[in-house]
Amino acid sequence: MSQSDDCSVSTKIDDALWGDPANPHSWSKKFRWFYTLLVSSLVIAVAFGSSVVTADRTGVIEEFGVSSTVSALQVSLMVFAFAVGPLLWSPLSEKYGRRPMYIIALGIYVIFNIPCAVAKNIETLLVCRFFSGFFASVVLTLAGGTISDLFENEDRGAAIAYFAAAPYAGPVLGPIVGGWVVVGTNSWRWLYWVNMMFIGVMWVVIACLPETYAPVLIKRRDKKLGKAPSIAPSKQSVKDLLCRPFVMLTTEPILMLMSLYIAIIYALLYGFFGSFPIVFHEYFGFNSGITGLMFIGVMIGVFSALLLTPVFEKKYIKSARTPEDRLPCMMFASPFIPIAMFIFGWTSHAHWIGPAIAGIPFGFGMVLVYYSANNYIIDCFSEYCASALAAKTVVRSGGGAAFPLFVGPMYHNLGSQWASTLLAFISLAIVPIPFAFYKWGAQIRARSANATSAPQEKL
Repeated sequence: MSQSDDCSVSTKIDDALWGDPANPHSWSKKFRWFYTLLVSSLVIAVAFGSSVVTADRTGVIEEFGVSSTVSALQVSLMVFAFAVGPLLWSPLSEKYGRRPMYIIALGIYVIFNIPCAVAKNIETLLVCRFFSGFFASVVLTLAGGTISDLFENEDRGAAIAYFAAAPYAGPVLGPIVGGWVVVGTNSWRWLYWVNMMFIGVMWVVIACLPETYAPVLIKRRDKKLGKAPSIAPSKQSVKDLLCRPFVMLTTEPILMLMSLYIAIIYALLYGFFGSFPIVFHEYFGFNSGITGLMFIGVMIGVFSALLLTPVFEKKYIKSARTPEDRLPCMMFASPFIPIAMFIFGWTSHAHWIGPAIAGIPFGFGMVLVYYSANNYIIDCFSEYCASALAAKTVVRSGGGAAFPLFVGPMYHNLGSQWASTLLAFISLAIVPIPFAFYKWGAQIRARSANATSAPQEKL
C-alpha cells in the first residue's frame, strides 16, 4: 500500500467521526484506560483457562484411565483452537465490529465450561476443550485491535504493554490458583467451575461496553441519519476477509518471522507447565499448591517488565516514530530468554530456588519481547492490524499447543539439564531477528502491498 493511500483512508475515517461522541478518540482518557485494562483482563482470563487444568495432572488420568499425553490434550487442544478461531473472528470483526464478536463468542465459551466440568468420559472433555478454545480465541484475536482503536500511535505503546503482559500473566496465574483449588477441593472438576465463574463475570462486563471499530461506527451513524456512506464500502467478500490472515502470513516476511519468534517464546511458556511438575513435584516432592507457587518468579518478571515499558515508550516518542523504532526494546530483552532457560536447566538438581528464580528473567524477557513485537506488527500493518494480529495468534498458538505434548517425555528422557539447554539454544538462535528488522525492516515494508509507509523512513 502506498503512503498516500494509507494516509487517505485514515484521514477519511478521522474526518467522518470528528465530533461524534461514539468516536473512541473522543472518550475520556480514564475511560479508554479502563477499557484497555478490561480487555487485557479478558486476555488474562482466557489464558488462565488454558493453563488452570495443569494444576491437577493425575485426576483425569486416574478417573478416565488415560495416559499423561492424552491428559495433556486438555491444554493442547484448547491452545490449538486458539490458532483456528482467529481466522474467523478477526475478519468478521472488521466487517461487523468488535463488540458483537465478543458477546457471541465469549457467551458460548462460558457455556462450554459446563460439559467440561461434568464430563463422563475423556472424549467429551477433549471435544469441549477444543470448542472452548475456538470461542475463547475471540479475545486473543481482537484485544490488540480494540486497543489500537482506542489510541493514536503515539499514545498506544503504553496501553499495548498491558496487553502484551496479559497472554503470559494468564497462563502463569492458572497453576498458581489452580494448585490451591485442587488442594482445597481434591477434584479436577472444580478447576472448570472456577474458570467458568471467572470468564462469566468478564463476559457480563464486556457486554456492557460500546463498540470501538471506526468503520463500523461510521456505517451505523450514516444508516441512522439516512446519509450516503462517508467512506467507500469495502468491495471484499467475507471469503476474502477470511483468507486475509493466511495471505498476509504467507506474503509478509515481517509478519511471518515475528510470529515465529513469538510462537517460540509462547511455546517455552507452555513447556514450563510440563517441566515445572517434573522438577518441583517429582524431584523436590512439592504438592500441587506449592508447585503452582513456583510460577511466582515468572509473575515477578512480568510485572518488572511493565515497570520498564514507559522508558522505552519515552524513547520511541523522541524518535522518528517509524515501526522500526519499536524494536530496541525487543533487541534489549531477547537475550533474557535463553539466559533463563540455561539457569532453569543447570540449577534444577541443586536446589529448588534456582529454577524458581529462572522464572524472573524469563517473564521479564518474554513480556518485553511481546510488547515490542505487537507494537511493531500494529505499526507495520495499521489498516489490517486485526488480521495481522490474528495471523500472529495462529502461529503463536500452534507452538503453544505442541509443546505440552512432548515436553514431559523430553524432560524425562534427556533430563532437565539437557532438555532446558536444547530449548535455550533454540531461543538463542532467534535473537538476531529484531536486529535484522531494525536494519532492513523499512526496505522490506517498502515492497509490501499491506504494510504501512510512515512519513519518515529509515531508508
